[in-house]
Order: sequence, then structure tokens, then C-alpha cells
Amino acid sequence: MPIPDFQSILLPLLQSCADGQEHGLRETIETLATTFQLTEEERQELLPSGSQAIFDNRVGWSKTHLMKAGLLESPRRAYFKLTEAGREVLKTNPKELNVAYLKRYPAYLEFIGPNVGKSGKQEEKEVVLESATPEEVLESAYGKIRKALASDLLEKIKQCPPAFFERLVVELLVKMGYGGSIKDAGRATKLTGDGGIDGIIKEDMLGLDFIYLQAKRWDSQPIGRPDVQSFVGALDGQRANKGVFITTSSFTAGALEYVKSISKRVILIDGYQLANYMIDYGLGVSTSATYDLKRIDNDYFEVG
Repeated sequence: MPIPDFQSILLPLLQSCADGQEHGLRETIETLATTFQLTEEERQELLPSGSQAIFDNRVGWSKTHLMKAGLLESPRRAYFKLTEAGREVLKTNPKELNVAYLKRYPAYLEFIGPNVGKSGKQEEKEVVLESATPEEVLESAYGKIRKALASDLLEKIKQCPPAFFERLVVELLVKMGYGGSIKDAGRATKLTGDGGIDGIIKEDMLGLDFIYLQAKRWDSQPIGRPDVQSFVGALDGQRANKGVFITTSSFTAGALEYVKSISKRVILIDGYQLANYMIDYGLGVSTSATYDLKRIDNDYFEVG
């Protein structure tokens, strides 16, 4: 049979987790390949980029959609299992699952990006394939892949120890051009009496000024004004005027307004911004495929 699309995989994937046990992606791919009776040739068929098997890619995306809807969860790295919501879905014996079905879950709507259109109603930020140019389709696909990558990257960071996160923050700022090298530019400061400062980094290669860092690896609770005020107080203790507060969570409106009202220069970076900076500067990610888009060079065809 032909390789199923990712929506056709949704229900069989959810059913494969009905035992309530933890499952790995590789084992699930093998199970579903048997379920769909794929031939070895179909199993080995690759994406146009040649970077991954088509079926493996589609199973991975199906897992992502089910997790974003809250039907699967990840109890530990590289494993997933059925949630209570997923169990309730299976109890109804649905004939199929698709994107339209998953839209009933608020978390999934947030993942695919609801937007308020001119009508005042929520509309999805999706390109209508029938009316889009190939370039628009490509841009839309890239945006979705990047958004999913940022979300997965943030989850991965949250599973790492706090000390690792603090080193990650310093390394990211070095990659962004502060101070030159990890050895000379930045260091984590897990010393007694560090005054709430998690890292110090040179603003430039010569070290004419320093930027002080605070890094909080929180799951979901937003960072409020009191935590930011405490960081600003720590800056006072260091006679510092510049600081960066980075979290895997988010900041409350009060915290954002507070930093606008003080004389010190304090930058707040939330989890979404952090993940996108890591993608932009190549930290914790690698390139899986590159597409070289070309267009006609009209100058070449100019007849002198």
C-alpha cells in the first residue's frame, strides 16, 4: 500500500500506546510499518532531500501533533506514553483522527497558531494551498517546522539540570558575539555569595564592560516582577548597569513594565525567544537539510 500521510498515522499511533506503557519512536515506527504492511522499499523511500525516510518523518510529525493536543506526553527523554485525554479518545472508538479532530483541544489550537482575522473570528495562520504560490507554501512549511523545533528544543532544555542551563546561557551569548570565546568571555558563577548572579560575560572582547546573567529553568510558572527586582538588586551589589534575565518560562506584564521604568539596562528573554536564538545561532541544533532555491538571472540573457 502507499505510504500513509501523517493524519492517517494519528489513530494507529495513539492505539499503539493503548497499553499505557512508555514507547520509543524507533520501536513505534517499526510497529506502525507492520500495521500499514509497508514493503521494505516503501520503508526506505526518502524525502527529496535524502535526509530521512518519508515514513519515519511522517510518524515523527504524527507524534508531535498528538503531543501538542495533549493526547500523548513525554515522561522522559526520547519516550512518550498515552495521557488521560488520549485514553478518553480511545474509549470513544473513533474511526479516524485528523487535524480537524485535534482542533477541539485548546493546546493544539495554540500550537498551530490561531489568529484573529478581519471577521473578528479566530482563523488559522495557514497558507491555503489551492491559492498559494510554491514560494508561499515553502515559507509556510518552513515556519511550521521551525515552530515545532523551537517547542521541542525548549522541552529538551527543561529536562536538563539547572547548571547545564546556566552554561547554555553563557554559551549562547558568546555565539551572539559577546566577548569572543567561552574561555575568555563568559563563566558561570556558582560561588557562595554570588548575590543571585548566575553568569558573567564580557560585553566585548577587551572586557571593557560586563553583562551579568540570571538564568531560571522553570517549566510553566511565569517570572514575576519580584524576581526581576531581586536580580536588579543583585546588579546593584555588583555595581553593574547591564543584565540579561533568561528563562525557559515567560514574564508577567508587571515584570516587562518594570524593566522599562528603571535606569539600568535589563533585557528579559523568555523561553520562546531563547529557543529561536538557539536556532538562529546554531546552538544545540544541526542542519538536517538545505534547499537551494534559484531564479532566472535576467542579466545573463541580456543581448548586448
